[in-house]
Amino acid sequence: MIILLLTEQRSNYRDTKTEMEQFKGQSRLPKFAVPKRYSIRLKPDLIACKFAGSVAIDLDIVSDTRFIALNAAELAVDAASVSFTHSSKVFKPSKVEIFNEDGVLVLEFGETLPIGLGVLAIGFEGILNDKIKGFFRSTYEHNSEKKNMAATQFEPVDARRCFPCWDEPAWKATFKIILDDVPSELVALSNMPVVEEKVDGHMKTVTYQESPIMSTYLVAIVVGLFDYIEDHTSDGVIVRVYCQVGKADQGKFALDLAVRTLEFYKDYFSMPYSLPKLDMVAIPDFHGAMENYGLVTYQESALLFDEQNSAAANKQMVSTVVAHELAHQWFGNLVTMEWWTHLWLNEGFATWVSYLVTDSLFPEWKVWTQFVDVSAGGLKLDGLEESHPIEVEINHAAEVDEIFDSISYRKGASIIRMLQSYLGAEYFQKSLASYIRKHASSNTITEDLWAALEEISGEPVNKLMNSWTQQMGYPVISVKVKDQKLQFDQTQFYLSGSQGDGQWIVPITLCCGSYDVHKSFLLRDKSESLDLKEFLGCSLAENGCRSASNKNNALYSWIKVNLDQTGFYRVIYSDELLAALRNVIEKKDLSATDRYGILDDSFALSMARQQSFASLLTLLGAYREELDYTVLSNLIAICYKLARIAADAVPELLNLIKQSFISLFQYSAEKLGWEPKPGESHLDSMLRGEILTALAVFGHDPTINEASRRFREFLDNRNTPILPPDIRKAVYVAVMQRVSRSNRWGYESLLRVYREADLSEEKNRIIKSLASCPDPSIVLEVLNLLLSSEVRLQDAARGLSSVSSEGRETALTWLKDNWEHISKTWGSGFVIASFVSAVVSPLASFEKVKEVDEFFKVHPTPSITRTLKQSMERVQINAKWVQSIQGETDLADVLNELAYRKD
Repeated sequence: MIILLLTEQRSNYRDTKTEMEQFKGQSRLPKFAVPKRYSIRLKPDLIACKFAGSVAIDLDIVSDTRFIALNAAELAVDAASVSFTHSSKVFKPSKVEIFNEDGVLVLEFGETLPIGLGVLAIGFEGILNDKIKGFFRSTYEHNSEKKNMAATQFEPVDARRCFPCWDEPAWKATFKIILDDVPSELVALSNMPVVEEKVDGHMKTVTYQESPIMSTYLVAIVVGLFDYIEDHTSDGVIVRVYCQVGKADQGKFALDLAVRTLEFYKDYFSMPYSLPKLDMVAIPDFHGAMENYGLVTYQESALLFDEQNSAAANKQMVSTVVAHELAHQWFGNLVTMEWWTHLWLNEGFATWVSYLVTDSLFPEWKVWTQFVDVSAGGLKLDGLEESHPIEVEINHAAEVDEIFDSISYRKGASIIRMLQSYLGAEYFQKSLASYIRKHASSNTITEDLWAALEEISGEPVNKLMNSWTQQMGYPVISVKVKDQKLQFDQTQFYLSGSQGDGQWIVPITLCCGSYDVHKSFLLRDKSESLDLKEFLGCSLAENGCRSASNKNNALYSWIKVNLDQTGFYRVIYSDELLAALRNVIEKKDLSATDRYGILDDSFALSMARQQSFASLLTLLGAYREELDYTVLSNLIAICYKLARIAADAVPELLNLIKQSFISLFQYSAEKLGWEPKPGESHLDSMLRGEILTALAVFGHDPTINEASRRFREFLDNRNTPILPPDIRKAVYVAVMQRVSRSNRWGYESLLRVYREADLSEEKNRIIKSLASCPDPSIVLEVLNLLLSSEVRLQDAARGLSSVSSEGRETALTWLKDNWEHISKTWGSGFVIASFVSAVVSPLASFEKVKEVDEFFKVHPTPSITRTLKQSMERVQINAKWVQSIQGETDLADVLNELAYRKD
């Protein structure tokens, strides 16, 4: 075998080298050759952790060329095996070279290749890596013996790590796959059903049905020891869930969910699922989930549900993740974005529609109320000056990983919801069905979706939506009453407090005094006003409204803008309007989504220093008797952030702030109690754990004492009902609050539970609790544990999400000390970005900005460039917020009112 690179003997080497290098650093492959069909043979060796393979590609040469350029990375190509055959004539390349930085394989031939269809053949070898990308290995235990399985993860640009190919979404082709030398006792899966399985002793060869046309990133292979359970849809599609031996029962919920979801999408899209089978596989080492056509892969906690040991929150996560991945079988797999610039068409839509189907199947979960969390995540990232437009230019494959973020997923989903709300559900559904019929088996850009929506609805969708997809950011709408007119002004919102110059066509919705008195219109300009007398149809006095300038009358009616938070924008109210809203929040006269929106906007405005910290704390008091899960969950998250900022800004008031927050959650904690109530709602089951966790973090001794008592009983009897899954994380966090260098019992006990646990969900609960310890020396031990072999690669960053305020600087030092190992182990992708974001973003001083900047100048890592800039901007925002808070003089009075208020 001759491995790259061949020695060049030709006299015109310098010219050839120059010609070859034209393919370096390009964003896209050249278009002079078009792949039509791949015939792939792979031979995975699960013991040696390597594979060998060959590919024969039916290739249409469409213009004169002496070169063929395709993608390959981390493969040893057998140059002697490479050939192009056209009409029985075999062309051998004179030069074969891989540009590793670009993942491009270039073949140069001595003569111009003939126009028309031929076959490109390439032999190669590769490593079953441990990076969860390309063709990789995952480990599991069977009968106390550690074993390997093989699986693939090709999105976005890693099919090239398994076989040479045109690894771009637009280069769709069919795929014929054969696996050789598979141990006969193992299950071998691919996108399509098995058509032949030949057993030869202890090995077998597995041949699969040829696939329909699809993109390379959707090709999938899994080889391992699995159990499975099976069902089928009404039109005969076989659906299976594969998992480790002995865990089949944990797949029942997802199996039933998948069958019902396929039926839902068949009706919603007016098109049946396009393949004969759908397999869903739980992989021990995996990130999230991947929508491979006909073979969807998941990390175990995203697919499996244990009736005895899984929390209600995990049940909901499994539901939305399965719904998301199955939506891609239509929106992404059947109709595919043309290039990664349009990634949001895949991910934003799948995120939105996953809530649609989950709401249909489980209406009692109120997931559309919870959808405001999705929007809030998009608003949070898009409020940075280092954000990016939904449609972001991708100039190199290395840039793709970083746009799998809250802009593509959360903002994308939010503007889809905003548009559906504006157009109406019926028009929207008909448009999507038309879009899928028209573009099935092809590629699209954003404008194709807008065209379908315009055709059905008659609305100028392209004009309406371009400002939302082609420019980054969003507006904050300023609302005030002046001269019996409601004044609206839009400006671009930045968390930094800077002024942007963006402008949007904004769908404004509002009501006054009642949801029955409502209005909607498009704000096309920077400013617009609404005559309140005309809006209300009568005088202000007759409707109970009072002029905002009449400060002696505090009973004027409330006005809420952005009803149910369907618009992707924030609202800042005048002081008088905000005071009126505080009153109706306390009375529960607003919907949960609107109560959430006012809170979230006020938090962001305070961070941007457009509202005072004291004003935000005063607003929190209106939520003292809040019982809605979504609103309280966000309130808890905000209080965590406020406590961290207060630790830097006003450390002398930190204990008072914690007492204030404990007081804030006492009502809901007493209502929920520790024990699940017969027939209680799914949402109350989720809320109990979050409330108890918050009380523990803020130092509520009775909560910590009760948690410790229950934990001790749990250690003696793991089957005790005293520690149900929904409160386990709360108990684990509470236990860690009492851990220190001199009192290690809780930490060591939790480590023992972690090591004995077989359920990945339970391991994740523990990993996400350990670093909440207030002792920095224990935090350091936890961080080092994350880098050990005891924690799977995809789980390591989870442990950073709960690092205590006291452990923040320890975490930064640890990140710098271990950066070489971290960057080598995780390389690129969202996990390494999560390390940076989780450690850097919570910091709150200009000195730390400088320290981080100087470190990464010495240790440049291109794959985290965008994430690093965003994280450093967050530190600067925090630092400015700290300075602003330090300038407020009335905080102690406000906090005392919040902490000791007697209703």
